[in-house]
Amino acid sequence: MAFILIAVAYIVLKLLDVGFVSALSWHWAWLPVGCALLWWELADKFGYTQKRAMDKMEARKEARRQRSLEAMGRGDINKRR
Repeated sequence: MAFILIAVAYIVLKLLDVGFVSALSWHWAWLPVGCALLWWELADKFGYTQKRAMDKMEARKEARRQRSLEAMGRGDINKRR
């Protein structure tokens, strides 16, 4: 996400001819977009995004389990042992 924010900032500054960015080549403005695309490709290839999605799902499942236990009046079952 940071690469995209940097790319947008560079492109906007380049279009508005602001500061030192106006003297840079357009290649420098589009380089962060290429880095973001490379990052997303590698993250998908090595399973980083899938792992984050699975961790999020596990956290939701555990929260739902805790809410169900509390609704049944059991509270945190680990505290009673």
